[in-house]
Amino acid sequence: MILELGIGGTFAAIGGVAGFLVARKMDIAKYDIHITQAKAKAKAIEYEAEIKLKNIDIQEREIELANKKKYEDKARVLAKDYSKKERELKKKDTTLNNMFKEELKNISVEKDNITKLKEQTDVIYEDAKNTKQGYEKKLIETKAILEQVAGFTEDEAKKIILKQVEEESREDIAHIVRKYEEMAKKDAEKRANYIISQATTRFAGEFAAERLINVVSLKEDELKGRIIGKEGRNIKTLETLLGVDIIIDDTPNIIVVSSFNLYRRAIATEVINQLITDGRIQPARIESVYEKTKNNFDKNLIEEGENIVIDLGIGRVHPEIVKLIGRLKFRASYGQNALGHSLEVAHLAGIIAAELGGDDKLARRAGLLHDIGKALTHEFSGTHVDLGADICKRYHEDDIVINAIYAHHGHEEAKTIEAAAVCTADSLSAARPGARREVLESFLKRVKAIEDIATSKRGVKTAYAISAGREVRIILNANLVNDSEAALVAKEIAKEVEENVQYPGDIKINVIRQTRAIEYAK
Repeated sequence: MILELGIGGTFAAIGGVAGFLVARKMDIAKYDIHITQAKAKAKAIEYEAEIKLKNIDIQEREIELANKKKYEDKARVLAKDYSKKERELKKKDTTLNNMFKEELKNISVEKDNITKLKEQTDVIYEDAKNTKQGYEKKLIETKAILEQVAGFTEDEAKKIILKQVEEESREDIAHIVRKYEEMAKKDAEKRANYIISQATTRFAGEFAAERLINVVSLKEDELKGRIIGKEGRNIKTLETLLGVDIIIDDTPNIIVVSSFNLYRRAIATEVINQLITDGRIQPARIESVYEKTKNNFDKNLIEEGENIVIDLGIGRVHPEIVKLIGRLKFRASYGQNALGHSLEVAHLAGIIAAELGGDDKLARRAGLLHDIGKALTHEFSGTHVDLGADICKRYHEDDIVINAIYAHHGHEEAKTIEAAAVCTADSLSAARPGARREVLESFLKRVKAIEDIATSKRGVKTAYAISAGREVRIILNANLVNDSEAALVAKEIAKEVEENVQYPGDIKINVIRQTRAIEYAK
């Protein structure tokens, strides 16, 4: 049994060794095949690489040949252009040379002409020189003859004549100057003061400081709700119809009517008062009361205008202008009522014109109508001067009236005594203390601007605007500014104020310089 097992093991071992050897031989054969295949592939790749290199060389040669051809073509084109431009330049050079030769020829001809003219001029100059010498010789001979006859030399005769003329003229001039100086001193100041005093003392118009609101008093606060109406219908109707703003706030028993247009504000105030008195406040009733009130106001305006025309005694005035005169009552400028201002100007102009020998009636008429355009500025565009002149031309007013309208704002020169009187009266009425008021903010800005201009100058210690901005008092540092420079500082400040500040009337620049030395005896 053991023997059989040993033999079986031996056979098995031999079979394993044989199998191993066979397998190894097969692997070696496969390896040789792979090596052979790899070498074949390498040769194929190498062959393909050689072919590609050859193709690349061929392509490079083709590209090189193509570039060479392009270069040669471009060179031929450039050579052709160069030849063409060279021919053109030669042609231009030839043309310029011909022109230059022609110009040289012309210059030569001109030079010859100038030479001939110079020779002719020299001849004429010599003739004139000889003529002048002969004239001077004759003049000397004439002077010598005159000196022998008169017994004076030329200089002595001149001095005597000039001295005599000077003495005679001086005496006449002194006599005339002295005469008119005396007349002016006697009459000018007296006459001027008399005219102004008469004009200002005979008439002093009343004025009202106009405001931008009217206040309507209520008996009870419940009326505010009725004026507002359901969903605000009543107050909307009032504001739309009347053209004003109605302000209803927590202030007890008060309604404020606000508008820049005094005429509309007055009508609105009257309408609200009538509605409160009547008690029926509704859109239909508001319209009815408004129409009635407006008609009454228009009638009153015409009546008031007619009464003013009759009181002034200026004759017949067109009804449309009469209506506009009445409307001036509801127009203000700088807080000054336009109708009151026009009446002041009419009276003052009449007095001034009468004193100067003019037509006082025509002056009053021009004074009343000089600002008539202000009644139209809320409805029409343009200045009140142009509007007033147009309305007066339309209704055939006198040329003096139209000239006064233009002249009172410097659009024209005053051509007559009456127009000049209106300009003077307009300035007097506007400049009268209290006649006009300005918005506080603009007034404060103007005063501050004036003070800033004054304090910006060298040597100014302090500056105060006084008399409602019509005078500036400036305190100088006496150590930095002398008396002569003080006058110059005043002029500089006045000039800068004129250029940079807008103001009515005149502003007095009062510069003060003083030195004080204080000691105490103990």
